Amino acid sequence: MAQGYSGGRVIAAWGVHLYTALGLPLAVACVIALAEGDARQFFLWSFLACLIDSTDGFLARAVKVKEVIPDFSGRRLDDIIDFLHFVCLPMMALPALGVLPRELAWIVALPLMASGYGFSQEAAKTDDAFVGFPSYWNIVALYVYVLDASATTTAVLLVVLSVLVFVPVHYIYPSRTPLLRPVTIGLGVVWAVMLVPLMLHPEAAWAARLAWVSLLYPVYYTALSLVHHRRVMAEAHG
Repeated sequence: MAQGYSGGRVIAAWGVHLYTALGLPLAVACVIALAEGDARQFFLWSFLACLIDSTDGFLARAVKVKEVIPDFSGRRLDDIIDFLHFVCLPMMALPALGVLPRELAWIVALPLMASGYGFSQEAAKTDDAFVGFPSYWNIVALYVYVLDASATTTAVLLVVLSVLVFVPVHYIYPSRTPLLRPVTIGLGVVWAVMLVPLMLHPEAAWAARLAWVSLLYPVYYTALSLVHHRRVMAEAHG
């Protein structure tokens, strides 16, 4: 523990780590939901985990947890939880929720292995970008379920995205990439709001239509990432 910090500051720092760690009991809740075949509960718990993941970094910087508790790696804890919620659980959900039949269930090993490689790379992130396809497998799982994608379509998508993990394109980091950051964050909030009813009612008659509309944001994200990548490459060669 760093010297010179009050007991209250230390408690606050550990509180942030505890907040991050809430992703672990949420992972248990996801497993229970999958065991019961309850897609609604699974996506809801996954969303709460994503909400924690998107806010704990801000809290950690505000409290300066690295300075207050230098011997505990919140980054490592965060990576463990991210791998669970963004990779393992959504891939387990595909066969568990019937998106992939038993004979194609093995294909989820490809995203698992690709993301295992990606998470282990020191250069997987820069200050303002993800290098290679980010592990957004939870979003992939939600869309293929709500849109009732065929097993073949889902399998092809998993293979293509797994390959893209190894392609060093710089995907924008919404809260850090300067390029159109206010627009990206604003649209991201609208997109997240649109996803909530999809997770609460993934099998509703209107869910597929809303999902198609909400896909405009991933399209925007991909297009802006390509623009950002081009700028990064131009600067590197400049």
